[in-house]
Amino acid sequence: MSALTKDPTHDLLIIGSGGAAFGAALHAAAAGASVAMIERGTLGGTCVNIGCVPSKTLLRAAEALHRARRTPFAGIEVTGQLTDFAAVVAQKDSLVQELRSAKYAGVLDGLENVELVRGHARFVESGRLSVSSHGDASGATRELRANRVVVATGARAWAPPIAGLADAGYLTSTSALALRELPKSMIVLGGRYIALELAQIFGRFGTEVTVLQRSRHIVPTEDDAITDALTGYLRDDGLTIETSVAVQSVRNDGGRYLVSATVAGEARTFESDQLLVATGRRPNTDDLGLETIGVELDGRAIKVDDFLQSTAPGVYAAGDVIGDPAFVYTAAWEGKLAAENALADSSDSRIARAYGDVPWVMFTDPQLSGVGLSEKRAAELGIAVDVVRLGLENVPRAIAARDTRGVIQLVKEKDGERLLGATIVAPEAGEMIMEPSLAIRYRIPVKALAGGFHPYLTQAEGIKLAAQTFAKDVKKLSCCAA
Repeated sequence: MSALTKDPTHDLLIIGSGGAAFGAALHAAAAGASVAMIERGTLGGTCVNIGCVPSKTLLRAAEALHRARRTPFAGIEVTGQLTDFAAVVAQKDSLVQELRSAKYAGVLDGLENVELVRGHARFVESGRLSVSSHGDASGATRELRANRVVVATGARAWAPPIAGLADAGYLTSTSALALRELPKSMIVLGGRYIALELAQIFGRFGTEVTVLQRSRHIVPTEDDAITDALTGYLRDDGLTIETSVAVQSVRNDGGRYLVSATVAGEARTFESDQLLVATGRRPNTDDLGLETIGVELDGRAIKVDDFLQSTAPGVYAAGDVIGDPAFVYTAAWEGKLAAENALADSSDSRIARAYGDVPWVMFTDPQLSGVGLSEKRAAELGIAVDVVRLGLENVPRAIAARDTRGVIQLVKEKDGERLLGATIVAPEAGEMIMEPSLAIRYRIPVKALAGGFHPYLTQAEGIKLAAQTFAKDVKKLSCCAA
């Protein structure tokens, strides 16, 4: 039987060490609370280790290679080439280690009242956790106690139940980002954020990539006109994108993957050196003893109320473990709010979560970003709207840069001035989305966007031109015309 070691009572226990966990720890520490953060694996969670940081640095590396191989400008010769894929990956790994050390381990070192406990945590009863240390030959188990607990265990890659898939083996986003040898060909199952970002990374490095998407459109939650435009740009970039795909089975034949599927009802077989499954993520809620204390799940996600409290008294949850929106910046905010509510003097002083309109970005090239309502979502909600779409061929900065890939879509209330949503396809759509995001949050009228000063020859000027499009044809305006 393993030993049980008593531990001084903490004010707050946090399970996990990612964005939500650190949001909770930083708030609790600032409030003077005694905190134990429990992590069974690598410190830092998904974003820094296997998500945002490694994928975005590889995206930029692939983009640098892509731009070094082609130029739209006359009289310039470019000869970019990939000479050492493993060196690119090693540099990515170095950055991950640096940021994990500086932004996670280093931050913890500066918090005197936060203790990092290594091991796997399980609820024994309400307010009581047992933590088993991995790799400890003695099998020692430590007990931690607190009246308040924040569960921030994140999520992991999920694969659908396709015949033969488990036996054939496959890459997840984690293992794909760790490859040291560039595959000659790759099939990607999925057509959303992770699938498309990784598809373009490998495609630009030189892998022949085929994307198989179940829906009729990639990123099917967005408007068809937007995703059709993005599909065209990605195909022009060299990706093969198949939609309306129903995968029947997968097998590995001598190191080659064979994917049997129907595409719009027609039987097809796809073949490649590697198979990447990027069909979504599932919350990490198994083996935590949640059922022991009455924590209910919604699917696999922890069910929480508006104050981020679970169905068990004193147990809160934040981040990917509670489901969408699954962004690191919302996770960090949820973690802070969960800790704040958990440590509140009374239930009356707790604060309800209210996301407002959360901006998001998919970091393909061109990028896809959005905030608020799409035209499709407005129709689903029965909201009457006016919609404009402006191609980047009407934006002077894009014309001068000789890169007019993209479209700006704005959605406003019908016959009114209130902006309800924006979706942008553009090389730097993520930088452009904050203006409409703030306009939605602070109810800045569309006419103010249309009449405000925007520096000439900036991508942001496209927001002004799109706003003007509600009332006039910008194609008939002179440059800089108000």
